[in-house]
Amino acid sequence: MWSIVQWGALIPEEINFGTMYRLNTYPFIHTGFFHALFNALAVAPLLERFEAEHGTLTAVALFVGPLSTVPAGLYILIERVMLHRNTSVIGASVWVFLLLGSEAIKTYKSHPNFSLGPYKIPTWTSPLFACIVVSILISNVSFLGHLCAILVGYLLGLGYLKVFVPPEKVLRWIEGKLNLLGRLPHYVSVDQKTYGRYGVLPTANQASEQTPLSYLGTSQRLGA
Repeated sequence: MWSIVQWGALIPEEINFGTMYRLNTYPFIHTGFFHALFNALAVAPLLERFEAEHGTLTAVALFVGPLSTVPAGLYILIERVMLHRNTSVIGASVWVFLLLGSEAIKTYKSHPNFSLGPYKIPTWTSPLFACIVVSILISNVSFLGHLCAILVGYLLGLGYLKVFVPPEKVLRWIEGKLNLLGRLPHYVSVDQKTYGRYGVLPTANQASEQTPLSYLGTSQRLGA
C-alpha cells in the first residue's frame, strides 16, 4: 500500500538521483494531525517574522528550496556517511530549529550573553538547549536532524547563505506579472521587506511608516 510518509520522508539510504525530491518534501510530511499541528504552531510565528523581514517570495523560495535541502544534505552526510545509520526524518521542526538558530545569531550580535545565576552563557547556545530539552521530553524526535537544522540556521544568521537569495529584479518581475500584492492578502512584497541581500535596507524606517501593519505582521500563510 502506498504511503506518503514512505514516499517523501528523508531516508538516507533511499536518496539517489531518482529520489532527490526527498530533500525538499520531508518538512511537509508528518506522522499525524497532532504532529503537524504542533509543528505549525511552533513554526508559524518564526516564519511570519522571516517573511516580514525578507518578503514572501524570498521566504517561499528559500524554505521550499535550500533551507530544506542544505539541512537534509548535512543530515545525510553525518547519518549515513559518518555514522552508517539510516534513521528517517520528517516534519517541519527542521524549519523551527533552523529559524531559532538564525535568530540566536542575531540576538548574540546585540546581546552576547544571558545570565543564569553566576554564569554568563552565550545567547547563541539557546537553540542547543531547546534541542536537548525537546529530545528529552518528546519521544521519536531526531536530535541529529534538529542539530543539523540549528547549524544551518547559524550559517543563515551569519550571512553565509545569502547567495541563495533570489535577485530582487527577478522577484519584482514575478510580482508584477502575477499581481501578487493585489491578489494575496498579507503579501510582503520586495519593497515592503525589512532586509535586503546585504543587510538592513536603508529605507526600512521610511517604509515602515508608509506600509500598513497588516502587511508586516499578520501572515501565517507559510506555516499553515
